[in-house]
Amino acid sequence: MALASSRSPRSVTILGSTGSVGTSTIDLIRRNPGAYVVEALTANSDWQQLARQAIELDARTVAIGDPAAYAPLKEALAGRNIGVAAGPEALVEAAAAKSDWVMAAIVGAAGLAPTLAAIRRGAIVALANKEVLVCAGDLVMQEVARSGATLLPVDSEHNAIFQVFDFERTEAIEKIILTASGGPFRTLDRAEMAKKTPAQAVAHPNWKMGAKISVDSATMMNKGLELIEAKHLFRMPQEKIEIVVHPQSVIHSLVAYIDGSVLAQLGSPDMRTPIAYTLAWPDRMASPSPRLDLAQIATLTFEAPDPERFPALRLVREALEAGGSAPTVLNAANEVAVHAFLNEEVGFLDIAEIVERTMAAIPVGPIDTLDDVHNFDKQARDTAAKLAASYARSAV
Repeated sequence: MALASSRSPRSVTILGSTGSVGTSTIDLIRRNPGAYVVEALTANSDWQQLARQAIELDARTVAIGDPAAYAPLKEALAGRNIGVAAGPEALVEAAAAKSDWVMAAIVGAAGLAPTLAAIRRGAIVALANKEVLVCAGDLVMQEVARSGATLLPVDSEHNAIFQVFDFERTEAIEKIILTASGGPFRTLDRAEMAKKTPAQAVAHPNWKMGAKISVDSATMMNKGLELIEAKHLFRMPQEKIEIVVHPQSVIHSLVAYIDGSVLAQLGSPDMRTPIAYTLAWPDRMASPSPRLDLAQIATLTFEAPDPERFPALRLVREALEAGGSAPTVLNAANEVAVHAFLNEEVGFLDIAEIVERTMAAIPVGPIDTLDDVHNFDKQARDTAAKLAASYARSAV
């Protein structure tokens, strides 16, 4: 079902258009000619792909985060009526410019300021950046309430919950259940995990994702961050959010009701399904995602996560218990530790250890403003970087 004939074109902005979620979003837009008008595209440093996307989609403006990429991007778009800007402020300005719908897909804490800019102008925001809620969940949700913005979760798990969550009768909800694939190291013991390389960690068995989120999946930190995200999106206390390992990644998450009913959303592991749900919302659109053949799948299995082999889950619950800046510190330390692992500077098991030691080193404080977020984020990054360097020296 194409959308071109069913309504006026929806104007869209894609923050992080050259990443995995961004390119999948563009794939769906490409399949629905006339249904969408692209206002702005942004990228971090891949100016070549950004230029190709802007020309193909006839974008009004583009913004590149890396100022060094401004000149070649400007030259690539010379003679075309496409505005070009660069730098972190340009990303925020692109998000703040008028459009109906915004895909917030900038990876990591760098996506916080642009996403907030879109929320503050009351846009429909498809949220693919979980760190925004992990770092500043209370602050972001306050801005959503104040501006009247609409948050649509893109993560497959939260999108699944969103599709079966009765927002009008939340008192009837007993708990929500996040499913986890368990990642590529689901069956390994810690001694085996300790030997794993970045290439092995990013080889997810079900999902094609970026390197950072793939490593987070391997440590199960990704599921922990999703727990924090779910707490804010659905206003649920952490004790009512359960995690269950489901290796087939067919059931994307569930909602359990007080009468014993458990509602689930199923689909193939293809991000174009949840992206399509948010892009067309409140309608639905056709997606090229592979269709489920339940008879062929035959068996769906479930198991409890092991907090001993995957300590990231314990760290996340401790951060939620501590509140305030603790989730911000956890997230920043994790980003630094994962970066160090991908650069082969620390081992796989060192990631969670660096996060835990960083959390222990920084006293918890309040998060009332964006500056508070930035201050704790910087403290955590500095501390985690020093720890990572010490691990690297000990490994030599």
